[in-house]
Amino acid sequence: MNPQKIDGNLFKLIIANGTINLKNNHQVINDLNVFPVPDGDTGSNMQSTMMSGVQSIQDLNDEPIEKHGKALSRGLLMGARGNSGVILSQLFSGFAKAFNELEEATTKQFIEGLKYGVKQAYGAVINPVEGTILTVAREAADKAASVVQDDTGLLDIMEIYLEEANASLKRTPDLLPVLKESGVVDSGGAGLIVIVEGIVAALKGEVYTEDKVKKQKGKSPEYDKQDVEFGYCTEFIIQLKKGKKFNRDKLVKQLGRLGDSIVVVADEEICKVHVHTETPGDALNIGQIYGEFANLKIENMTLQHTETLLHSASEEDDCGHDHHQHIEKELSELETRTNGVPIRQDFKVETRKKFGLITVVNGRGLKRMFEEMGVDFIIDGGQTMNPATEDFIDAIEEVNADNIIIIPNNKNVFLSAETAAKTVEEKSVIVLPAKTIAQGYASLTMFDANQPLEDAVEEMKELISHVKSGEITYAVRDTEVNGLKIKKGDYLGIQDGKIVLSEKERLNAMTNLIDELLDDDSEIITVMYGEEVEESEVQKITEYIEEKYSDVEIEVVDGQQAIYDYLIAVE
Repeated sequence: MNPQKIDGNLFKLIIANGTINLKNNHQVINDLNVFPVPDGDTGSNMQSTMMSGVQSIQDLNDEPIEKHGKALSRGLLMGARGNSGVILSQLFSGFAKAFNELEEATTKQFIEGLKYGVKQAYGAVINPVEGTILTVAREAADKAASVVQDDTGLLDIMEIYLEEANASLKRTPDLLPVLKESGVVDSGGAGLIVIVEGIVAALKGEVYTEDKVKKQKGKSPEYDKQDVEFGYCTEFIIQLKKGKKFNRDKLVKQLGRLGDSIVVVADEEICKVHVHTETPGDALNIGQIYGEFANLKIENMTLQHTETLLHSASEEDDCGHDHHQHIEKELSELETRTNGVPIRQDFKVETRKKFGLITVVNGRGLKRMFEEMGVDFIIDGGQTMNPATEDFIDAIEEVNADNIIIIPNNKNVFLSAETAAKTVEEKSVIVLPAKTIAQGYASLTMFDANQPLEDAVEEMKELISHVKSGEITYAVRDTEVNGLKIKKGDYLGIQDGKIVLSEKERLNAMTNLIDELLDDDSEIITVMYGEEVEESEVQKITEYIEEKYSDVEIEVVDGQQAIYDYLIAVE
């Protein structure tokens, strides 16, 4: 298939095929992470972003390519996760602008769209870096644009695009020394190529079968995650917020990004949710947007089941529920419950505030800490759990305040937060440049809600610029970074985003990192320890600080965070 004209149906087909190809290969992209830490999630973020876009066009049939382009752009924007996902969404958003007022597009217009996308993606990044997905997309689009003619077929030109994209990807280590040192190419660029390979495959007739997409009546289709066959059966009841209209379809769409077997039933007061997901915490965080939990249950289906999943056409879902009976049962329970005494009646009336604070945090202890410091809304996420742009938009809408300050606490959610801030018009939204938990924590220690917005933000930025951030995690592969020879399983000490040490023992890694962080000007050190750390080890660390740095004040927080055994803030 080498068409010179692209209508909406063909557009949908090739985009879906590229997305499925990325889904099947996203772990390969994850493994290209430069740093050997357990949070290489570029492939997962790009996959999730593309899935959100494809869901937005899945039900469009025989529509103009303009409508497909706008729907895809909107879906990608709302579902964008992580920096790679945001850049990808911008590439396709600019791409779709080439189709304005068009029933169908020529191959030349298609390539013009790719050029528009590159321009928009570069504009979305404050300091564009060459040797990344931006370079791969730009060089491939430039090459295709230089040879495309009025009568060029789409397959011919996309093969040229793909060839140049692969050549550009191979050159990325020459542009980014950190890639060359780690022996990898840029992961975002590699992800883009996987999508394009799927597009080219579709044009050659290699279209992935429909069983790659799980269709559910009344819902947008979800991609069936082959590597998450079981996951967690997550159920909860929410007491809906009084006076606020409940949007069931929006909740279903949000849950659709996380899993399948979705059941949502509600009346005016409460809502019952059932979903199968690998990330139940994300599902709970979404549910909390709509009200307070009255009850919840999470079951690990992987432990409960030894048989493979039933095929998607079965009436039973993965945890043995018959969906028709299940829904009827939930409706019956809901009716019985709401006809009796309401679960809760103590709704609080909130007055509109001058400031609202939103942050991204993972770990029960860290969440409590940020709540105690005055944060109004916590999005569950961080390393390996990058929230989507829509999660930030929902949080902004939820917080009853004129001015919103978002504290990302992670460099990989920064662009999603900024995109959300630009999307919301009815409130003043500022994204604080806090890219670690330590920076976010420090920014809140002196937050003054009585100041004008600009003054409060500037004071928080000033605190961020003076705090030192430290992290202890483990290596997931052998490599060499910053001159350090790292072995899989070693404990890594990270200072302000740079790996500075590698040790076999965690305690040694922690004490050595403390020595790197503390100096004569240090006054306060805050140690936040993770869920895998025993208190006896924390005691040894506090004793070490007290003996060697007697003038430094110590604060210890049981953060209960995953992946990073220790997070450190030094002021």
